[in-house]
Amino acid sequence: MTKTNQNFNTMEINYIEDERYTEAKKRVQAIKGFYAHLLVSVLVIPFLIFINLRFTPHFHWFWFPIGGLAFSVIIHWFTVFGFGKDWEDRKIKELMEKEKFKK
Repeated sequence: MTKTNQNFNTMEINYIEDERYTEAKKRVQAIKGFYAHLLVSVLVIPFLIFINLRFTPHFHWFWFPIGGLAFSVIIHWFTVFGFGKDWEDRKIKELMEKEKFKK
């Protein structure tokens, strides 16, 4: 192998490592965002229940925001940990393979 090819391979490896680091960093930020969302929801719900039962105990309106918060936490969980992530990864790999064969 010539020195030029070695430099190119080293640069390519560094680029791949940088891409992996960037993806890992995005993933960590998404997970932190989910847990922050969950924590805020857990702290807000008892406060809403207290306010409702203290000032208007005859109508339990706190169920509506609890439902909305629960729904938003579930959707956030799906986007961070579950549904759709495999599809995204497969599509990215497919597009990368197409680009590799074009060159």
